[in-house]
Amino acid sequence: MKLNHLNLTVTDVNAAREFLEKYFDLKTKNTRGDSFALLIDDEGLVLTLMKDKQVSYPKTFHIGFIQQSEDKVNKINQRLLDDGFDVIPPQRAHGWTFYVKAPGGFTIEVLSFENL
Repeated sequence: MKLNHLNLTVTDVNAAREFLEKYFDLKTKNTRGDSFALLIDDEGLVLTLMKDKQVSYPKTFHIGFIQQSEDKVNKINQRLLDDGFDVIPPQRAHGWTFYVKAPGGFTIEVLSFENL
């Protein structure tokens, strides 16, 4: 069985949606004003975003986008850095990885298991 649906509560649906489209190739299938968005990817993930005035995820909560190579992780990291996001360079931990705080109030991990 495969997990293929996730709902995130965010403070800014449109900013979060645009971020996920630009950096992680998700595609918007449906929106309801600025309070809801339904996004999909090519692997069957359905990600919904729902607006709330205040978002409070636990400190270690995050979603992840696993990449096929360390080079792809590096390229995403550089794009985010070039666009002004506060990211540190990828490092070797449980994979080649880095984290970024996404617009809307949640954290994303970008990683590759290529050289483990």
